Amino acid sequence: MKATGIVRKIDELGRIVIPKEIRKSLRIREGDPLEMYTEKNGEIVLKKYAPMGDIMELSAVYADVLAKSTGCIVYITDNDTVIAVAGTSKKEYLDKHISDDIINIMGERALWTSKEGQIIPIVKDDEISKYYSQIVSPIICQADAIGTVILVSTDYKKEVGDVEIKLIQSASIFLGKQMEI
Repeated sequence: MKATGIVRKIDELGRIVIPKEIRKSLRIREGDPLEMYTEKNGEIVLKKYAPMGDIMELSAVYADVLAKSTGCIVYITDNDTVIAVAGTSKKEYLDKHISDDIINIMGERALWTSKEGQIIPIVKDDEISKYYSQIVSPIICQADAIGTVILVSTDYKKEVGDVEIKLIQSASIFLGKQMEI
């Protein structure tokens, strides 16, 4: 655990304020749910709640199957980070914060496909020149967008089409339904 040097008092209602600098660096926005944990030594740990955390293993297997069947790179995200990667280096993307473009697509709750060479970064500081075409499908669970399934082609000879769109839509619907169980 990293000390910040910031000390806050609890008010009469039991509340504390998480400083803006910490909220910004951890991408915690107003209304975001936080989980609380207690340690044996009396520490309280707050962790940003990741609803997709319950199906991370399933997401990794699904990403692997999609990557093998399409020959493309597959990323599965929760509402903040990449939780599964297949078809490329995992360490470059796994647990990295997703880009604002992906967050915006998730918020729109609609399928997005690259058009006329329009490519978006998956994570912050992503090298988009290696991508040729993309599909992003939000994962919806009980009317909330909780993540995305992203399929990317790096081969200029293989543009993603209707089959890949249906596969990604099926994956996002399946993962959303798994969260409801």
